[in-house]
Amino acid sequence: MAKILIKNIKGLVQCGEELPAIRKGKEMSELPILENAFLALEDGVIVAYGSMDEWEGISDWTDLEVIDADGCFVLPAFCDSHTHTVFAKSREEEFVDRIKGLSYEEIALKGGGILNSARKLQEMSEEDLYQDALARIDRLKSYGTGALEIKSGYGLTVEAELKMLRVIKRLKENAGIAIKATFLGAHAFPPEYKEDHQGYVDLIINEMLPVIEKEGLADYIDVFCERNYFSVDEMAEILAAGISRGLTPKVHVNQFSVLGGIEKAVQLGALSVDHLEELDDKDIEALKGSKTMPTVLPSCSHFLSIPYGDARRLMQNDLPVALASDFNPGSTPSGNLSFVWSLACIKMKMTPEEALNALTINGAYAMGLSDTHGTITVGKKTPVIITKPIPNLAYIPYSFGDQLVDRLVN
Repeated sequence: MAKILIKNIKGLVQCGEELPAIRKGKEMSELPILENAFLALEDGVIVAYGSMDEWEGISDWTDLEVIDADGCFVLPAFCDSHTHTVFAKSREEEFVDRIKGLSYEEIALKGGGILNSARKLQEMSEEDLYQDALARIDRLKSYGTGALEIKSGYGLTVEAELKMLRVIKRLKENAGIAIKATFLGAHAFPPEYKEDHQGYVDLIINEMLPVIEKEGLADYIDVFCERNYFSVDEMAEILAAGISRGLTPKVHVNQFSVLGGIEKAVQLGALSVDHLEELDDKDIEALKGSKTMPTVLPSCSHFLSIPYGDARRLMQNDLPVALASDFNPGSTPSGNLSFVWSLACIKMKMTPEEALNALTINGAYAMGLSDTHGTITVGKKTPVIITKPIPNLAYIPYSFGDQLVDRLVN
């Protein structure tokens, strides 16, 4: 049995035995921190924590690794509930196009964007996709990510979508952190279906979903509900088919426009609605009283120079907020959640405490991992972050660009 004792912790963050499954509204400013603390883990499971004054006699502290965290904070690992970590190639040429004045939508309309990634992925072997993604995940872990959702959606053919999901299944088995798989065949319409939307919807429902169910390839189903992509009615048809196959919806919605997708996604029991750069009063009302987690992706807004999601408005309406990276080659080529934390504070006026709740406890909820991740609680298996020596927790988002995660323990 692997036993680890972390001692002399300056601040043990998000610890407690009766913490809620989510934090919302004013509760998002609450963040328990135990000073001068210890934390004990056995085979990755939290078995004890408390003040350093109490640690002796709580357990058998022999035959274990001891980590001295003097001057450091320990917190539950980040839960990144929205990523596209499996992809073929980077898209820096489109980055240059945007510098020259083209918008994300203009690039997509001339064959770039998602369709560009799909062409490259269709040509790449499953083994190469797997090895590249595994290396990316190792990098994400070094940033403090301890749970990861990964979407398909760069295949857009039956063969390529299944190839992506099989890669994600292998990553679940070998990456060393919790991974959830999301089927996003409805990411864009392939060129051959540009004038036959129903034909592609039927392909998703009749040819992709049966194999996904049979092989157990996905936990969730997603649709990019947006102008020039999938309409609300198309989204609803695809999500209903996924639900019938045992998949829970998680939806891309309101990135560029308000179409009514949030209300429909909530009606269909979506675990999360993601992006939310645009919001109206009907969206807010639809989310109130629901079990759907609003998830905002500020590094996408940063990279595309589009509006930031209005997290403050959501919280003022007593709603929760999760933050995620949207890591992908086209609109967010970074999965560094410390940077997301900074952007949430700087650009969205979230306090450091609110943003950390959005990255941990609420991020875990948005992945269906509340029972294991997001808080320092006895019996949970969440990986934990040990920071470098820092004066206080707010120093992490304050010092954007610095790498202050020293180690991920899992």
